[in-house]
Amino acid sequence: MRSISIFGATGSVGASTLDLVRRNRREWRVSVLTANCNVADLAALAREFQAELAVVADESCLAELRGALAGSGIATAGGADALVEAAARGADVTVAAIVGCAGLAPVMAAIEQGGIIALANKEALVSAGEVMTAAVARHGATLLPVDSEHNAIFQCLQGNRIEDVRRITLTASGGPLRTWSAARLEAATPAQAVAHPNWDMGAKISVDSATMMNKGLEFIEAHHLFPVGLDRIRIVVHPQSVIHSLVEYRDGSTLAQLGPPDMRVPIASCLAWPARMETPMAPLDLPALGELTFFAPDEDRFPATRLAREAAAAGGAAPAVLNAANEVAVAAFLAGKIAFTRIAVTVERTLTRAMPAAPTTLEEVLAVDREARARADELLELA
Repeated sequence: MRSISIFGATGSVGASTLDLVRRNRREWRVSVLTANCNVADLAALAREFQAELAVVADESCLAELRGALAGSGIATAGGADALVEAAARGADVTVAAIVGCAGLAPVMAAIEQGGIIALANKEALVSAGEVMTAAVARHGATLLPVDSEHNAIFQCLQGNRIEDVRRITLTASGGPLRTWSAARLEAATPAQAVAHPNWDMGAKISVDSATMMNKGLEFIEAHHLFPVGLDRIRIVVHPQSVIHSLVEYRDGSTLAQLGPPDMRVPIASCLAWPARMETPMAPLDLPALGELTFFAPDEDRFPATRLAREAAAAGGAAPAVLNAANEVAVAAFLAGKIAFTRIAVTVERTLTRAMPAAPTTLEEVLAVDREARARADELLELA
């Protein structure tokens, strides 16, 4: 049996991972399960999978968690430090699925144990790309991408040399508001923005998909995972979400990875790597799909991909500032405090302020993150 720890067990990626573990119970021993403050679901999962440790990020929920798991023999803990300590326990596979920069410290702690990290937290790599990739090399860890796009690229690169890559293409669904006019986007509601036509995701990631910032963050993530150069990575809108990404080689060959829009497919790729495992997904029915379409991104209506490209080109602290400002702006939108179109405006204005020095440690990355959040909050208050 292999051990597995899942950080963000009650979210969509966590649920998909545990569904696969549930179908292969004899192969896995669940070490750690975490949630923010969803005590009922976390306790139920911890009991079902006989987890060794359950952790809530919000320490105020710890007493409730202890009560829910009383008599189970499952250890409990709470708070940000407890998440890091849980990650430092190590596991054969650590699934990093905490949304946002809050997942950065646990990811780094897991990397330092030198195991396999299935990374679903793109914000961690965006904010701390150089710091994280250096830590992976230093500790001999294996970083496997869970995002469907990066997992697709990873699969298309197998057996090939990255030096032979001419171009990487990230596909984007375009989100639920893809065909909306600029005037209509101004009035988009949180409910409309999170109603993704293809993927079942959390609110924050769904809004990022609607603004196209999700693809901008993935652009930066791809730059760190697959170092071919920023000029060799492009984004194409593909509404059907069947082709998850493509790799073009210098001989003219282009390899694409296809699959249903279900996170269990890329998660299974990570859990079974370097082999394959069964999933409950039905085979693709290409005649039923009929046709696949592709469009260039519209960066006038959806400027997030431009902002991400510019931040990646600037390097240093810019990607961390981009990510922090976006998290603040998305939270404000979901709370009904700002218009949908103000998300990108807030990010761009935050990026135009004086940029901090390039971070070289985790502590410096987190300091940049705090400063950028304060800037974004200030801009929202002034508006």
